[in-house]
Amino acid sequence: MNKDKEEMLIQLTYARGIAGNEDEVRELFKNYANPYADEIVYDGLGSIIAKHEGDTTGPKIFISGHLDEVGFMVTRVTDSGFIKFQPIGGWWGQVMLAQQVEIKTGQGKIFHGVIGSKPPHILSPKSRNEPYKIEDMFIDIGASTNDEVMAWGIRPGDMITPYIEYRRMNGTKFLLAKAWDNRIGTAVSLEVLKNLAKTGHPNILFAGSDVQEEVGLRGAQTSTHLINPDLAFALDTGTAGDTPGIKPEEADSKLGKGPQIIIYDASMVPHKKLRDFVISIAEEKQIPFQYTTISGGGTDAGKMHLTKDGIPSLAITIPTRYLHSHTSMIHEDDYLNTVKLVTEVIKQLDKKTVNNLKSY
Repeated sequence: MNKDKEEMLIQLTYARGIAGNEDEVRELFKNYANPYADEIVYDGLGSIIAKHEGDTTGPKIFISGHLDEVGFMVTRVTDSGFIKFQPIGGWWGQVMLAQQVEIKTGQGKIFHGVIGSKPPHILSPKSRNEPYKIEDMFIDIGASTNDEVMAWGIRPGDMITPYIEYRRMNGTKFLLAKAWDNRIGTAVSLEVLKNLAKTGHPNILFAGSDVQEEVGLRGAQTSTHLINPDLAFALDTGTAGDTPGIKPEEADSKLGKGPQIIIYDASMVPHKKLRDFVISIAEEKQIPFQYTTISGGGTDAGKMHLTKDGIPSLAITIPTRYLHSHTSMIHEDDYLNTVKLVTEVIKQLDKKTVNNLKSY
């Protein structure tokens, strides 16, 4: 991966953006997409889509990551200046304690903090063996009073995001950062747009990134309704199963072994003909891939496929370790192979092929 590609990943992961507060990420997407897009469009919630016409009479193909990351929202400030908060997206309390965060005010100021709790020294023996409740946690920003926090401009409703530095792990292809879910799917969307704008494609491509996925796949519903595509692809992260303690029946994907083709998740059963078509392209082009299921979650494809009278849809994901925490890890090759696979698939989606995929 060249430096420009990696720099885009770094900027996307550093951008702050929980559901309903995706402005920083959306602006980055627009800046990267503009040189290759014929038009930039938005839905009413803030999802962004770059349109590129390869064949103006061809089918409409929609690919989309999502802009938002899991994070938190300020709910109140204590008399002593500590921040109480609400999780935005799915969080497990075990991964939150003593982690650093950033609070962004309505005026755009950034304040650093750390998630605090009672120390184990004063917990009862019973409490030490139980998960610490999220509602009992707080954020320490070094303030001493409520008035001090108010003077800094922090208010209920302000966005809180995890803080961690991007890192290439010890010179390997393993990449550590916050918010791979789902800045990496957003990056795939941008790279595919760039590739196809240069090579041409027999369709009208809509490459986007949705808002509010982490709170219920909301932006996918409105963006897909706006585009009304013939086919849709959700580009997201998926669970890796290659760390100690995970059983194959829970998750069996491995980092470095290729993108995941979702054959079932809790939000949809993918369109069979579209699924098989993508697999055939991967096999023909010798692009490694992995089958996977998600029994306890879903992707934006769960809303895409139910839009209007039904849109044939599929989720293609990148295996990721430590999802929905401050720190997640992906493999560079999986990212590059996902870009390659999606690019090759869209090159083959002419009018005849799409009509065949949609026929029953």
